[in-house]
Amino acid sequence: MNGKLKDWARTIKQDVHAIYLAAGDARTPWYAKVLALCVAGYALSPIDLIPDFIPVLGYLDDAIIVPLGILAVLRMIPPEVMAEHRAAAALAGERPVSRVAAVVIACVWGASATLAAWLGYRYFIG
Repeated sequence: MNGKLKDWARTIKQDVHAIYLAAGDARTPWYAKVLALCVAGYALSPIDLIPDFIPVLGYLDDAIIVPLGILAVLRMIPPEVMAEHRAAAALAGERPVSRVAAVVIACVWGASATLAAWLGYRYFIG
């Protein structure tokens, strides 16, 4: 069971990298590129939208949201394009890190904190 789980996680990581590569391919439809960049950016971001230290919910995004996003993107990308990029991802030594997605997620957290502070101020003081 533990070996199957490790293989599944390795496959997910490899598919995320392949999706990232396929998003730059001209043969990939534009709507698949948009979703592929969103899924790959989120999966490769060093910052999670829901931090891992939050019980249950922290790993829920990694265990459910990312695989569902990958499945949706895989259905949109032509199989021959995906096979080519899966092979390229298998040859790559390390996966890329999306710093842009990290900045976007940090901005979402910052905006949420600012909104919560403003609403708290209006509720308690104003």
